[in-house]
Amino acid sequence: MNDVYEVQTVTNKVNANVVLPGSKSITNRVLPIAALADGESILTGVLFSDDSRYFLQALKTLGYQVEIDEPSSTVRVMGQGVAPLNHPEGSDLFVGNSGTTARFISAFVSLGQGVYRIDGVQRMRERPIGDLLTALQALGVQATDLLGTKCPPLQIEAHGLAGGEASIRASDSSQFLSGLLLAAPYAKAPVRLSLQGKLVSKPYVDMTLAIMQQFGVVVHEQSGVYEVVPSRYQARHYAIEPDASGASYFLAAAAITGGRITIEGLGTASLQGDAQFALVLEQMGCHVTYRDNAITLIGPENQLQGIDVDLFHMSDLVPTLAAIAPLCQSPVTIKNVANIRLKETDRITACVTELQKFGVHVEEFPDGMRIYPCSSLKSGVTVKTYDDHRMAMAFAILGLRVVGTKIADPTCVAKTFPDFFQRLSKIIQ
Repeated sequence: MNDVYEVQTVTNKVNANVVLPGSKSITNRVLPIAALADGESILTGVLFSDDSRYFLQALKTLGYQVEIDEPSSTVRVMGQGVAPLNHPEGSDLFVGNSGTTARFISAFVSLGQGVYRIDGVQRMRERPIGDLLTALQALGVQATDLLGTKCPPLQIEAHGLAGGEASIRASDSSQFLSGLLLAAPYAKAPVRLSLQGKLVSKPYVDMTLAIMQQFGVVVHEQSGVYEVVPSRYQARHYAIEPDASGASYFLAAAAITGGRITIEGLGTASLQGDAQFALVLEQMGCHVTYRDNAITLIGPENQLQGIDVDLFHMSDLVPTLAAIAPLCQSPVTIKNVANIRLKETDRITACVTELQKFGVHVEEFPDGMRIYPCSSLKSGVTVKTYDDHRMAMAFAILGLRVVGTKIADPTCVAKTFPDFFQRLSKIIQ
């Protein structure tokens, strides 16, 4: 693919059944669980993207036995407990710009014996992780941000996770809490985690708890306090469901073309909170049907209606909604998503900036934006993606309706959805 990808506009209605790659969020939770489990786990539907590859490589570097069969989307993991985490000589782990890998691996290696250094690309060095380090310190881990910035690079000097009590602030990222929960069963003593303030993206923590339970570990939660007793994961065959965040782009494509899309493998049984994005589109005039294992969305005959929506618990989908908002009959207001300024890029400012290139009037707020309808969107715009996969994919959907839209640095989608553009082209043919 070239450095710029020109999106093919469509005049017809999208009409397709889509099978999507596995969930990145589930993949990167199941991998550390399977590594710690007793026995051999076979994981199917695994997502092979930059984020998951960084996690797989980290496990290999640490000494875990992982067999990868990429053509069949399968990974075989021999669970070995904490034994491979004993690295007296130390170990260096590179996480790229994968937030889940950085946060989950930091808690994961704290179970071992040794000194671990965790680093990533420049943007990762700008993404705060101080709240997780503070909680790890309370649990007996010597966790240090080496540059004093509360961001990577990190040094984790581990002597096993002692256990005990810690407070955790998760208003910037729920992954801090999820990372601690995933590791907590292998602490030397019970772990009690108390939330401070609001928990962003709570469905992701619910997902963590559900997956832990599927592998045999139950966490007790009451009033924002999570209690985990020492226990062990049990290996199993595990089928990873399709990525709900990735599904949002295809749902949006049907919504703006008045078409129909069915997402196979996602439905009422989904562990992913982002599977509820179809309900946001339903409020905007789409017809949505959920079944146990599928979502079908039919777009309206006329324009979508605007909406005033709090996306605090679905903040990864802000770019998707923002990109299609100019096509609505009335303004779209997105609020309570200040945390997305700390993602791969400042997604609020990035969305505002790129929408303005199309001639869209946008008001930017500290925690969101208001996007007004635009009946004469400018053609031939090149969208800057800021090395952010979600910017690239979201604005490609707007490009279905705006002639000559180009996506700069399209390969950034490899972070979570390497063949996104190929799959998008198939549904518009």
